Amino acid sequence: MDYVIFDLEWNQCPYGKEKENPKLPFEIIEIGAVKMDGERNVVGTFHRIVKPVVYQHLHHRTREVVGLTEEDLQNGIPFAQAVQEFFAFSGGACMFGTWGPGDLTELQRNMKFYNLLSLIRGPIHFYDVQKLFAIQYETMKSRRALEYAADFLHLPKDEHFHQALSDAKYTADIFARIDMDVVLAYDSIDVYQNPKSKKEEIHAVYNGYTKFISREFDTKEEAMHDREVCSTHCCICGKTARKRLRWFSAGGKNYYCVAWCPEHGYLKGKARMKHSDEGKLFVVKTIRVSSEQEAGEIRQKKENLRKKRNQKRKEM
Repeated sequence: MDYVIFDLEWNQCPYGKEKENPKLPFEIIEIGAVKMDGERNVVGTFHRIVKPVVYQHLHHRTREVVGLTEEDLQNGIPFAQAVQEFFAFSGGACMFGTWGPGDLTELQRNMKFYNLLSLIRGPIHFYDVQKLFAIQYETMKSRRALEYAADFLHLPKDEHFHQALSDAKYTADIFARIDMDVVLAYDSIDVYQNPKSKKEEIHAVYNGYTKFISREFDTKEEAMHDREVCSTHCCICGKTARKRLRWFSAGGKNYYCVAWCPEHGYLKGKARMKHSDEGKLFVVKTIRVSSEQEAGEIRQKKENLRKKRNQKRKEM
């Protein structure tokens, strides 16, 4: 299987958020990619500048960061042409890689805007090289800038950062240095094209945690009454784990629980409510091995929320 490591640069509305197009908050203006074979050797590169349609003037932050001028953009090619050439370069059987999860989502959002989303089917498994770098060299939770990782690995910094092709090259260089067992154990799933039916729901098992991505629901209440959403299974042995602390809401978007596996101990669950572009809800649930201390922290979180709610009632 080939790997296609890509990077995007995008622009946003230069006149403030109130004037942006809600269907396209970020418009892609540059695509850069590096193709690698199964041994992670570089076999090709790709670069296109995209002529903007929605935001034809650069936002001041974009102007400061990217190495493009408005004249460069006007000499670019239409997005539809650029993305079709990108997929032709990528080929059919490839695994995408990016620095962080944002680029793949914005690529699909731009494709949807131009009625081209049929070119790629989701949810999409990919490699988040930023996450892989964290797992290999630091901790699972750390997320570093691309330049930090390049400095950490003492890579030659021969090209400017924040330019699509050069950032893709740096990301590919880092990807090639990640142990293959880490790569294979920790793929990521982009859910911009989320599951629409029970049959399409995703169950993924990783080292130390599991991930479940649900179908769509109309409300949070409906989602949290779904048997699969509420279930807790040990992420090591797969057996049903009895809840020690039932699911509770913390801020509306996130729900937490604590469960117990007789063989593997405490487990912590987190269910995040996600919205599709059409306003539907779906759930991304993770179950992780936990410690007694972490379980205690979740209990304390629930107790703090309870006290806060009681205090508000008294003040009314």
